[in-house]
Amino acid sequence: MILTVTLNTAVDLTYRVPALTPHASHRVTQVIERPGGKGLNVARVLAALGHETVATGFAGGATGAVLREQLAATPVRDELVGTAGPTRRTVAIVDATTGDTTQLNEPGPTVTAAEWTAFRTRFTTLLDGAQAVALCGSLPPGIHVGAYAELVRLARAAAVPVLLDTSGEPLRRGIAARPDLVKPNADELAQLTGSRDPLRATRDARGRGARTVVSSLGPEGLLAATPEGLWRAAPPAAVKGNPTGAGDSAVAGLLSGLADDAPWPDRLARAVALSAATVLSPVAGEFDPAAYEELLPRVRTTKLNDLA
Repeated sequence: MILTVTLNTAVDLTYRVPALTPHASHRVTQVIERPGGKGLNVARVLAALGHETVATGFAGGATGAVLREQLAATPVRDELVGTAGPTRRTVAIVDATTGDTTQLNEPGPTVTAAEWTAFRTRFTTLLDGAQAVALCGSLPPGIHVGAYAELVRLARAAAVPVLLDTSGEPLRRGIAARPDLVKPNADELAQLTGSRDPLRATRDARGRGARTVVSSLGPEGLLAATPEGLWRAAPPAAVKGNPTGAGDSAVAGLLSGLADDAPWPDRLARAVALSAATVLSPVAGEFDPAAYEELLPRVRTTKLNDLA
């Protein structure tokens, strides 16, 4: 079983409009509503790949009830903890002409000390039997900034491999707790290390405590600093489409490879192919299974050197 944690879940709304014009009224041509937040996106992709997946985190209020109803229609097992405050919503407005997406994210409910304690108890229980755990996304109000570091330590104490995918101070503190893997994008990596050079920043991030750092290079693929050396994985060609959710699909690919004990080239190939197949999907945040199967054997994975 793979466990995903989404402390700041959301009901994701996607509105497609013919063209997005500031200060104008728009006729929406398509509305998509689904359970969201980075960890739930990861869980959905893992389940589609055939992995037994459990999702925990927080959900509350009328919005949380909608989220849980939608989650029940998927293969993902719901182990969310209730909150008094309502789950947030996110709104993505997709310009059908350009493919550009404008994102509006609510902050999320304020989590109480008692709710956090209940979550910690649930998380510790779920670690028993987990092959791996992913800690994903932002922290809702009320959760202390070192929360991910605390959860990393709990996972390590249970001997469960832990992946961390967050940003800012939660990433800085979380990486110091020595997660098995972190997956920052270019902006998150630069904020963490102060460097815009991908190679230098990836090595620097690994030196801060993570066993492995897999950095997203956007359409150019991934750069990975692992215990077995430095790797680069790239799609066979640039793909055009909506990148919403592509990073979450990459996380799912890395976890899928970890669960199957695949070698690093295979793990990275899955991550890159899933990310590209998500960009190509007509529905934002979903991956195109046919595109994934076609891209997977064509991902170029190269070992650059051995790390000292």
